[in-house]
Amino acid sequence: MPKIVFLPHAEICPDGKVVEVENGVSVCDAALEHGIEIEHACEKSCACTTCHVIVREGFDSLNEPDELEEDLLDKAWGLEPESRLSCQAIVDDEDLVVEIPKYTINQVSEKH
Repeated sequence: MPKIVFLPHAEICPDGKVVEVENGVSVCDAALEHGIEIEHACEKSCACTTCHVIVREGFDSLNEPDELEEDLLDKAWGLEPESRLSCQAIVDDEDLVVEIPKYTINQVSEKH
């Protein structure tokens, strides 16, 4: 099973975390299933950018982003070439290293 290394984030995951996941799971679902409360204001429907992550390693193993995701990513804070919406990034068989950006464009966290 592939592993996802979530790098430390001051509020969401201060110590970082390594989790094993099944192929075919989104990065967002993997985070939530392992107690990493990543924001997902649109309930994972690809309608916002609050679950934006930067895939530091393993980016090429993910599914290709569709046009809607790419358009939304243009609005994300701290956009980088390896940015994805974690609700749309599907894990394959390669390990990933994921960074959760310090900020989102969300004014208020909904604390799902």
